[in-house]
Amino acid sequence: MLWILLLLLILVVFGFGFTMQALWWVAAVLLVVWIVGFAMRGRGGGGRRYGHGRR
Repeated sequence: MLWILLLLLILVVFGFGFTMQALWWVAAVLLVVWIVGFAMRGRGGGGRRYGHGRR
């Protein structure tokens, strides 16, 4: 009985570690997508927004 509980505990800890590693990768990918989207929006919309009133 003790061995089964120990094995379950090891599996839970291993699964939690794997999940945390996967979440770090997801967070890194989302950060890169956000930065690229922010750069593209700033580059594309900046000229139209600031240049409109200076004709």
